Amino acid sequence: MATLTANDYTIGWIAALHTELMAATAMLDERHLPLPQPSRDDNSYTFGRIGTHNVVIACLPLGRIGKAPAGIVAKDMLRSFSNLRCGLMVGIGGGIPTEKMDMRLGDIAVSKPGYNDGGVVQYDYGQTVRKGRFIRSGTLNQPPTLLLTALATIQERHERGEREYVRLVQDILPELANNFSFPGAENDRLFHSDYDHVADHLVCDHCSTAEIKNRPPRTDPYPRVFYGTIASADRVIRHGPTRDKIGKEIGAICFEMEAAGLMNDFPCLVIRGICDYSDTHKNYQWQPYAALTAAAYAKELLHILPSETVDSTQPKATSSVNFEKLREQILVLALL
Repeated sequence: MATLTANDYTIGWIAALHTELMAATAMLDERHLPLPQPSRDDNSYTFGRIGTHNVVIACLPLGRIGKAPAGIVAKDMLRSFSNLRCGLMVGIGGGIPTEKMDMRLGDIAVSKPGYNDGGVVQYDYGQTVRKGRFIRSGTLNQPPTLLLTALATIQERHERGEREYVRLVQDILPELANNFSFPGAENDRLFHSDYDHVADHLVCDHCSTAEIKNRPPRTDPYPRVFYGTIASADRVIRHGPTRDKIGKEIGAICFEMEAAGLMNDFPCLVIRGICDYSDTHKNYQWQPYAALTAAAYAKELLHILPSETVDSTQPKATSSVNFEKLREQILVLALL
């Protein structure tokens, strides 16, 4: 293992769950020895290299998820690694399938700026006005330009049939536990939005098969990538009609719980493997595989990202980040 200094790390990678951390660590081409823990930094870091980039990975504390814990982890990472150029938030999320978007479990959702947002929308932030109508307010920053440029390249490669993330998933599976394997298309069931899960059962063995939406089988088992708006808030959506309503209102493709606490002070790309359909049939069977597909996409992206472009980008810690202001913002977020 190589030992470097804090200034040698230019990519910050944040995971929310230990399953996501396992997938991220498995993607490292090389592990590095740990560095001395900086003072006033409660994070636990994993160090390594992906391609030409030195990457530092941090996971949220066990049992603490959401935008406020994510903001605190990012704050400490930025302070301890002042040479970071860009960030990645990689893990699992709840999909928002539509008639036009044939999303399946294990697919990948990637934040992409739209006409009215920077790629992530905090959908529970705003004000309730007359007749109980809720108006969302505020905007979040876009991912760094160097990552958006890499997105254009990776999309072009995928359209030509070059999908490195598929090979990465297949190559890394033997090194991971069995639960990271593809659970099988027969376990990917999308129920009609208004059909609720049968209570008191962990899985859907007692749910009516007549309520499963008829979707044609895919011609290949490989995960697909969708680009669009990520909906972020401290809410777990487990209700089909609510999923469809919010998805339609903001044009979102995925729900998650951390990105809204990151984008303004730790601008990053959000990459989510789809582990459920954000309805009452949510379970944990697909989480490891979805975490793996998201991590594989992130690794492919870093392979595309030129080290020269990264090195010429201004470090995030020196791009006017006011840590006292950030601390105040994090406390405000925790109260929302």
